[in-house]
Amino acid sequence: MAFDPAERYDPFMTRRTLCALPCFCSGLRAFDWPNWRGPSFDGVSHLMCLDRGSGKTLWQAGLEYSASDRTHATNPQCSSSPVTDGKRVYAWLGSAGFVAFDLKGKELWRRELGKQDHVWGYGSSPILHGGLVILNFGPGDPSFLVAMDAASGKTEWKVELAPRLPAEDVVKAGELPPRPDGAIRSDFFGSWTTPVVVRASGRDEMVCNLARRVVAFDPKTGRELWTCGGFADLAYGSPAPGLDDVTATRRMWHVAHTPARIGTSVIYQGYIYAVGINGVAECLELATGKPVWTQRLAGKQGNNAIWSSPLRSGDKLYVMNQSGDTFVYRASPNFELLATNALEEDTNSSVVASDGGIFLRTHQSLWCIA
Repeated sequence: MAFDPAERYDPFMTRRTLCALPCFCSGLRAFDWPNWRGPSFDGVSHLMCLDRGSGKTLWQAGLEYSASDRTHATNPQCSSSPVTDGKRVYAWLGSAGFVAFDLKGKELWRRELGKQDHVWGYGSSPILHGGLVILNFGPGDPSFLVAMDAASGKTEWKVELAPRLPAEDVVKAGELPPRPDGAIRSDFFGSWTTPVVVRASGRDEMVCNLARRVVAFDPKTGRELWTCGGFADLAYGSPAPGLDDVTATRRMWHVAHTPARIGTSVIYQGYIYAVGINGVAECLELATGKPVWTQRLAGKQGNNAIWSSPLRSGDKLYVMNQSGDTFVYRASPNFELLATNALEEDTNSSVVASDGGIFLRTHQSLWCIA
């Protein structure tokens, strides 16, 4: 996402640890991106509000939930993010449910959407649009898109999604040998992504990166507007901003084999800036998909894998690797590394900027750099 230093917004953040799920609530205004959340390991799913300037805990609220959600060691249960409309805070706490609080931590409503179960956990965050709070509930069985009234939690529409790899594809590919994480062939399917609402052709379209296809829905009704196929079975990154199937008629270009990516790319001045799981940054021509440059981002720690999304501020890009190294490089067709800073703490999170401050969330800490 792009950050304009002149534009104020306040990130809501939560994390799943023994003691803290931070969020910010000083100087609030409506904004639905980017944030963090997650329950603790004490049987209660927590949301905490921290003072933006000092980090002091202002309030803490949560839901009791004694069971556990499956996940992978590389995906701690802190991937989904709460959002705010300036009146309420909305958080998806996995199988514990979906909940809305006021800005002082009072619970306003909650919904039990069902058991969230996938061997690699979940990661989608809710979004706000037109008085609705919308969630991509998945991956796993069940998987669906659901829109709830922001004031009451009432379901306004729901779209069922394919929960697992089709049986015929499992038979065709064959079952996997035993894996340490317990995954089976049918687990290699689903969407961890957060939808994005864009204005196109005079209407609002909610674009969602799903397994094997990108789909646009009417955010008011859930009606499918268009779909484009040719994508992977596992969908991680959100779209970077017709009718029916536009795969053949409106798809500009297609690269069949690309490096595995989890983070969302950035589009800026005719170029796409992407980062792969392998820690390699790329610049591509937006119009053609032609590679302009690739560069390995070598950090100061041992693990250079990157699961986070780049943040753009002006012509600079900020991205963290899993070792907590933050790279700053130029958003330009000519690669230029500007800085590398090490926190020496593990993370999958993205850099967030607000009011001249930079917020970094690791598995151990929440950092504010002003």
